[in-house]
Amino acid sequence: MTDTTENALDYVLERGSGALAAKMGIEFTEFTVQRAVATMPVDGNTQPAMLLHGGAYVVLGESLGSMAANLWAGAGKLAVGVDINATHTRSATSGIVTGVCTPIHLGRSMTVHEIVVTDDQGRRCSTIRITNLIKDAPAR
Repeated sequence: MTDTTENALDYVLERGSGALAAKMGIEFTEFTVQRAVATMPVDGNTQPAMLLHGGAYVVLGESLGSMAANLWAGAGKLAVGVDINATHTRSATSGIVTGVCTPIHLGRSMTVHEIVVTDDQGRRCSTIRITNLIKDAPAR
């Protein structure tokens, strides 16, 4: 397991966070085992009523939680999501939202992270919890 990783944000920025995160405009701004932060624009990620789509909150949360779990898992391991849930408490309609991911549990075979998503005014919009299973990475 990894409790500190130098240049982890550089690694994420270089490697990328996946095609879906890129399409949604998710940008990582901080990335350590204890705290991962990313932003996402509301524009382009709305539902018909022009509110940020609930699924967009979940994509932001899963992107943060899965990447953080994989950082913890370390080389030769792969963290995969097995459960995610979200409670939306406010609707973002413009600007950007920011997700802050912190660990609840960091184990050898499982991680649990909480992601709090806030709007431009710092108001909580969604709370997401993701559980990841850590397994051996497949041989390439």
